[in-house]
Amino acid sequence: MTIVITGATGHLGRLTIQSLLAKGVPASEIVGLGRQVDKIADLGVTAKKVAYEDPEALRAAFEGADKVLFISGSEPGKRIPQHRNVVDAAKAANVGLLVYTSAPKADTTDLKLAGEHLATEQMIKESGVPSVILRNSWYTENYNVAQAIEHGMFGAAGDGRISASPRADYAEAAASVLTTEGHQGKVYELGGESFTLAEFAAEIERQSGRPVTYTDLGEEKYREMLVGVGLPEEAAAVYADADRAAAQGALFVPRDDLEALLGRPVTPLTESIKAALNG
Repeated sequence: MTIVITGATGHLGRLTIQSLLAKGVPASEIVGLGRQVDKIADLGVTAKKVAYEDPEALRAAFEGADKVLFISGSEPGKRIPQHRNVVDAAKAANVGLLVYTSAPKADTTDLKLAGEHLATEQMIKESGVPSVILRNSWYTENYNVAQAIEHGMFGAAGDGRISASPRADYAEAAASVLTTEGHQGKVYELGGESFTLAEFAAEIERQSGRPVTYTDLGEEKYREMLVGVGLPEEAAAVYADADRAAAQGALFVPRDDLEALLGRPVTPLTESIKAALNG
């Protein structure tokens, strides 16, 4: 058995490898691909420097792979050509199962962020490669607790409920799919505990003992604020749109699928914030 993890040197990739090892998968059966392989050198797995822009290297890395966890690219606007290389390489290498990390409700949402993910899901379907789609909702790490204490929380999500879990929950779910049977052809909508941003701020305040407020700016002013603190215009527009969609319920995802894959309850928000405060 050989399991290949793309994007393995990022946060989610590393956590997935750690979860696979915890589940008893031998390090010799895991191959991690990424740009900065030194970040996983301590895990004992085979590490290969491979970028999504290198189709030949991807194909070579996938050769003989039973399963591949395809962690989506992190740069909006560049994902389509990058993802095409991954899917084509998986098909050429006759990968046994391709597990892709997508976006919540990718086939029904108007979330800008989801467009490239839906296109990738379609690529995978058309390729004929056996697959599983993991539509990960938000990570609790998307919200910087230290910054919230220092400056408050800002956004445009209104009273919309956001389903989120720490990356480790999604990594463990991915590892479960990679180490058990019966998932081929499935699409999982993965969501954690839900909260409003005002509730998130209140929990930080409760645990830290420091005043923390959430200020709702609306989509346009929030985008302007993000640009003002240094985000590129395109990225700021995507993040502001995500809050706009969240206000309309786009980021509320039941926790059933995630808990089924975990075999336990999702990590509570209280624990996520506690970990961030102790981090």
